[in-house]
Amino acid sequence: MEIYQMVLIVVSSAVLCVRAARWSHSTYLSPDYRLLWSLGPGPQDITFEVQVKTLGYVGFGFSKDGRMAGSDMVVGWVDHGQVYFQDRHVKDSPGSAMDREPEVDPSQDYQLLLGYENSTHTVLRFRRRLNTCDHHDIPITNDTMRIVWAFHRDEPIGGAVGPKSLPRHDLANRGTQSLYLVQRADQDVPSAEEIARVWELKNPAVEPPSIPGDTLYWCKVFKIPASINKKHHLIRYEPLRSVTGINGLQHVVLYECQDNPLVENLVGTPGRQCHEAHSQPFMCNTVVASWAKGSEGFSFPPEAGYPLDSTNKYYLMETHYTVPMDGNVGSIDGSGLRLFYTSELRRHDAGVISIGMDPNWRHIIPPGQNRVVSAGHCVSDCTRQAFPHSGINVFAVVMKTHKIGKQVALKHVRGSVELPPVASDDNVDADYQEYRKLEVPVRILPGDHLVTECTYNSSGRSAITLGGLTNREETCLVMGLYYPRQKMLAACHSLPSLPTVLHSLGIQELSPGSNPVRIAAPPELAGMTLESRLVSYDWDNQFQTFQDATTRGSFKPICWTSQLTLLPGTDKESHYPNVSKPYVRVISDQCNYRRYSTEGWPGGTPVLELDGNHIEGVTRSKVSRSSSPAQEESLGLSRFNAGCSLSSTWFLFAVSLMLVWFDR
Repeated sequence: MEIYQMVLIVVSSAVLCVRAARWSHSTYLSPDYRLLWSLGPGPQDITFEVQVKTLGYVGFGFSKDGRMAGSDMVVGWVDHGQVYFQDRHVKDSPGSAMDREPEVDPSQDYQLLLGYENSTHTVLRFRRRLNTCDHHDIPITNDTMRIVWAFHRDEPIGGAVGPKSLPRHDLANRGTQSLYLVQRADQDVPSAEEIARVWELKNPAVEPPSIPGDTLYWCKVFKIPASINKKHHLIRYEPLRSVTGINGLQHVVLYECQDNPLVENLVGTPGRQCHEAHSQPFMCNTVVASWAKGSEGFSFPPEAGYPLDSTNKYYLMETHYTVPMDGNVGSIDGSGLRLFYTSELRRHDAGVISIGMDPNWRHIIPPGQNRVVSAGHCVSDCTRQAFPHSGINVFAVVMKTHKIGKQVALKHVRGSVELPPVASDDNVDADYQEYRKLEVPVRILPGDHLVTECTYNSSGRSAITLGGLTNREETCLVMGLYYPRQKMLAACHSLPSLPTVLHSLGIQELSPGSNPVRIAAPPELAGMTLESRLVSYDWDNQFQTFQDATTRGSFKPICWTSQLTLLPGTDKESHYPNVSKPYVRVISDQCNYRRYSTEGWPGGTPVLELDGNHIEGVTRSKVSRSSSPAQEESLGLSRFNAGCSLSSTWFLFAVSLMLVWFDR
């Protein structure tokens, strides 16, 4: 009997090991659609679970640009205890993708681990490789990933898996969400040993715009709590209310402010719109926290915390809200951030440094271009003067552009050698900006030269875009979290020099003292205002000349201190550093495409003939519906990852023991 009991315990443990899971990350894609995921179990694997309030079918996948057309997705449902699960794709062809049913992939590269439904939800757990080597599947990388999701109240009748069997989903039950899936900080709450206090920064009820798609940028100023009368460390922040609470909330950014009458007078008031016409700037430039829709917040590494003390009394919270297209207008009331801070100081003070283009009209982005490159420099004179001898360690970054930004890279030059970039993203989303955690902190030494390079797509604009702070303008910045904190350099920016800007526009000389500014030479432009030249310039035929002039011409370094003064001796005109050994990105091809029966690769591979787009052997899984206790357990899963130590070998050994025992 003892062996029988032991076998039951082992078998029960094995079942729990399959059913239970602890996740590194989770978010709500909609109030009815929860996504959980962890990297692993292998170094090139990622595991997902979707928990969706429906008894119909569920869709989940990836898109290059947020559209359903060209997306890579899985579709699954449960019918009478039978789980159906398919790796599919949506063809990227002309016309609307709304009526285009996802087609079953010839190569099934998602592995179903668990599937069931209870009285309210359908749950699917599955795994895939980061790069499946199937051209129907989108690789999962460090770039911003566009998640696409959908669900329906019904499932295919009788478990049908053939073409045209999926009921068409409603607009309200589908969507897209940008997420970092890989470079993401683990969201551990403060441990029991580390006593943390909480400071909640909450928005008031504010009347939002009434037109779908309109935006609201609301700024509210907070004074540091009186209880922080000595230095504390900020160790974690998280959203005060999740996406389930406020429909339309896009992102929340917390800035540290310089003491001035404007911010002091706003303390205790509901706040105001951030970019009012002819209003004074807030003088709040240091990003302390950045939350975006889909973000879980951010936990600082155990060796560092951001210092909070009475030296900086005021903080500005900027909230971006967009009126939902479905017209379901909400409010920002109650939204905000929850800060965890402690008096038990960690080893290092963390700091924030801004690197890139100074917000200014000299940052010019021509219209009608598929690719425009801008670069903001942090020159070696600035880092040499400001950084400690041992350097600083950058452990997280936020990449900031506005609407037309597509790519951002923070380049790193030491001497004449270009090192690997500190961070890069080839698929940025201006509406999704949160701190991404670097896998290993990158050390920046005194004398290093940093370049924030941004790539824009202005093909949809008929007028030039200038640099600035508002959403109608553009920006090119990387905010880096680092340690140990230095107090000399808060922002390390640059701008194209005035001679470079004039040369890029074919202007030789301006008329001294003219207002508005007028051109003196060449003769064919004499008398024209600078503004008229910007508007009338032949961007279609002269764009490359402009691009070459701005990327190779001189620029003016702007090395701001926290008091908004310039570091002495750093404002002389400079050029891109002389790099004798540029960084070359090595792309290792780990895929042997000949192993896969997919069409479209160079040289051609055999196309697998499908009988009615139906792959019987892979569209069905023999995973049955689980019992109620296990269902409840999975629906209440924690986000945090913990492995299961019981191996399949032990499970088979236990089953063998049981069979031997009953055979006696």
